[in-house]
Amino acid sequence: MKRIVVLGSTGSIGTQTLDVARRHADKLEVVALAAGTRAEELLAQAREFGVHHLAVGDGRLAGEPVADELAAQARGGAQPATDAPSSLAEAVARRSAAGEGSLGFGAQAVADLVRLPEADIVVNALVGAAGLRASYETLRAGKVLALANKESLVVGGDLIMPLAAQVDAQRRAAGAVPAVGPAGALMPIDSEHGAIYQCLLGEDAREVARLWVTASGGPFRGRTRAELAAITPDQALAHPTWNMGAKISIDSSTLMNKGLEVIEAHHLFAMPYDRISVVVQPQSAIHSMVEYSDGSVKAHLGTTDMRIPIQFALSYPERWDAPVEPLDFTKLGSLEFAAPDTGTFRCLALARAAGERGGTLPCAMNAANEVAVAAFLAEESTYLGIAACVEAVMDAHDVQPVESLEQLEAVDAWARTKAREWIAAQ
Repeated sequence: MKRIVVLGSTGSIGTQTLDVARRHADKLEVVALAAGTRAEELLAQAREFGVHHLAVGDGRLAGEPVADELAAQARGGAQPATDAPSSLAEAVARRSAAGEGSLGFGAQAVADLVRLPEADIVVNALVGAAGLRASYETLRAGKVLALANKESLVVGGDLIMPLAAQVDAQRRAAGAVPAVGPAGALMPIDSEHGAIYQCLLGEDAREVARLWVTASGGPFRGRTRAELAAITPDQALAHPTWNMGAKISIDSSTLMNKGLEVIEAHHLFAMPYDRISVVVQPQSAIHSMVEYSDGSVKAHLGTTDMRIPIQFALSYPERWDAPVEPLDFTKLGSLEFAAPDTGTFRCLALARAAGERGGTLPCAMNAANEVAVAAFLAEESTYLGIAACVEAVMDAHDVQPVESLEQLEAVDAWARTKAREWIAAQ
């Protein structure tokens, strides 16, 4: 049994992670859950999976009636089973009531869950820069990090990757790694990075010529800047192929999401930026590709469903039964490829520029983007204003080498203030 903590359990990735756990109750046990604000949903999940270690990121909810129900659930306690149950119902039914669980409120309470001694894997599905500390603490605790939080690497890749290497070394020394392949301390959940990870299995990294990160192109592929001037939040949220949360859907439409993924790929696979390319693949059937020195290209194809990369991150080095209907190639039709329009969708170029400059600039860029996206969703700024705000904050930032989490948190706070000032001045 692999025992997992799910941070951001009520969001898109979190709920799909729990669906994977539901389907594989004989292999996965959920031991802790954390949500940001959806406490009622968190409570329902905790009851279904018999979870007694809980955290709510929004500290204001500690005074709400739902807090009493969450506390009662936590008091139920939990004792890990010694053998695999045959179903989720059996897994929950046989949990012992001996011992106490835990309930906390606030960002620190969420991060504290990663240090539970019974936890093996932490799924970090938190949204935004808030996920960085949780990733850092997960690896410091020697746990496997299944990472869906892009910002952990975009903002703190210089801190996270050395920690992951240390945990890999610890796992090798303990004999807790596959006979072949990566040690698996950091498993990417992103569809694109999960695809690249799998295309690299069994290969010599020195023979990789290029990483191809695929993009759907979002809902506005082919539009001009003039046509984007009056875009509304509802239009930008309507992604053509993926079902995602609001923030990542907006990032996908601006191509900022691809820019963040380029920075992630740089850190995850130790690949220079000039060997990472983005290609638009509208059908989203090819999730990414790896090109080798002899001209061969490996492409990872599959159904457009995040449960596939989530499950692989949890099952590695094994492959479990497909969580969704596999891709039917007789019905797929054509595959299209195109270069991204970085002139119209400037966020991709801005993110790549931030990554290439490095240091604290990706942190400032990311924070400005989060503020700009939130302002657009609240109809306080325009769609094109997202890129303009990000560029203004990047231009104003004094770039420094990355030294600590505290430094990055200070840069994040500065950039958010600067972005809000820029938006208010428009």
